Amino acid sequence: MMEVACGIDLVEVERLRSITPAIKARFVSRVFTTQEIEDSGGRDDRLAARFAIKEATVKALGCGIGEVGWQDIETQLDENGKPVLRLYGAAAQMAERMNWRSWSVSISHTRNLAAACVTALVEKR
Repeated sequence: MMEVACGIDLVEVERLRSITPAIKARFVSRVFTTQEIEDSGGRDDRLAARFAIKEATVKALGCGIGEVGWQDIETQLDENGKPVLRLYGAAAQMAERMNWRSWSVSISHTRNLAAACVTALVEKR
């Protein structure tokens, strides 16, 4: 039998726009993978969307950042530009322990807000 795990998050893009460049550079390098930084093209709305994905993922996992590292959760783009969620390290181990069998991510953003929803099919034991 399967059930669904779900996490959702909303981020104000202004939070990224308003921080000083030095602090922003440290934040970006600590939170995002090289691929995510490249795919965002330096756009705050895209970074905010990827941040929302990371937060939505830990909500779906039922944990928080600390148990799972920021870079254990990565958003890649498929050949059509659709976001694909990749889990590594502690996030992958937690998903395995929780019997996640497949998962999906959806994001949306405007100039001011970014939203993400992560859903996972979980095999009940």
